[in-house]
Amino acid sequence: MEELLKAKKELEKVINEADLRKEMVNVEARPLTPDEAIGNPERDDFPLLKGKERLMQAEFMGSLGQAFTDMYGNFEGSISDVLDMELSTNYRRAIFVASLNAVMRYLGLAEGTIHCKDEDPEECGEKLVEFISQNYGSPKIALVGLQPAMADHLAHKFELRIVDLDPENIGREKFGLTILDGNEDTEEILRWCDLALVTGTTAVCETMEPILKLALGKEVIFYGVTIAGIARLAGLRRFCPCSS
Repeated sequence: MEELLKAKKELEKVINEADLRKEMVNVEARPLTPDEAIGNPERDDFPLLKGKERLMQAEFMGSLGQAFTDMYGNFEGSISDVLDMELSTNYRRAIFVASLNAVMRYLGLAEGTIHCKDEDPEECGEKLVEFISQNYGSPKIALVGLQPAMADHLAHKFELRIVDLDPENIGREKFGLTILDGNEDTEEILRWCDLALVTGTTAVCETMEPILKLALGKEVIFYGVTIAGIARLAGLRRFCPCSS
């Protein structure tokens, strides 16, 4: 919650500097259908396609921002409403993060706030392997949050361990690896790894701060559209090459 509250203060500062409160422009947020969010990729094991998560989309003055969440619904309100919102549930945090991304996109302070589609996730996995090889060599990698295209490509190239919170994934073998329990095994794999790849959804489900503390001293890269605005405001590393 600490990083999210910092982002909230920074967003309020940005909005005040741009005089956006005076505009009283509404923020509208809604969950996207799987087809709207990710299109038709070849693989069918993405959480979006399994109905485990939805992608919330906020629109602000024609600019779009998105955030993954397992609690979703519609919202309409002013920027002041968003800033005054208590970030007490995944639903509220998803509205805030999606709205943050939309406002930052409108102001030209963040990019890549819209999820990639169709075969882009596979291209993302390929680019991730290339990026890590060029910048980090052959590190031991902890993947926090199962992104299947990334995991598939990483498992062929690096020593990899994966944790996830979905009970349907935990204990199952995928890509030649057993998926570990995010509630029980995250600390262990973060001690073990050289590089942590962490889903930006942790900003919504309130696990980002614990992970950053556990990974202190390690290289940490967040991936995905959810973390776009927070990464810019907090100076966090982010990888999301195929977003738009």
